[in-house]
Amino acid sequence: MNHKKIIQTPDAPAAIGTYSQAVRVGDTVYLSGQIGLDPSTMHMVEGIDAQIHRVFRNLRAVCSAADSSFDDLVKLNVYLTDLGHFAKVNEIMADYFRQPYPARAAVGVAALPRGALVEMDGVLVVQD
Repeated sequence: MNHKKIIQTPDAPAAIGTYSQAVRVGDTVYLSGQIGLDPSTMHMVEGIDAQIHRVFRNLRAVCSAADSSFDDLVKLNVYLTDLGHFAKVNEIMADYFRQPYPARAAVGVAALPRGALVEMDGVLVVQD
């Protein structure tokens, strides 16, 4: 039977609601959404570029806490309050990922928590 394991790290922002940073069941790790909060201050970083970088760093920290990396990311979901920033996500994503890239969705949303401009979540498949 697969039991769920909660993944948590101080290197990513603490949950600001009733959720875990990530949950592992079997070989699958479900990453909760990350916004551009600096984990050391819990304040939002300024500007879309800084927020995208911070989101990737936060996600990477949770992957690391799950004994994994972006190499195991099979699905990435991107939520943007302005789809005009999608090209910037692609540009910055190239700093964090290499081919083969994960599957991905990009969704325009009206608003995000704490006034964030971008949020991302994802799914990892890991092998022990």
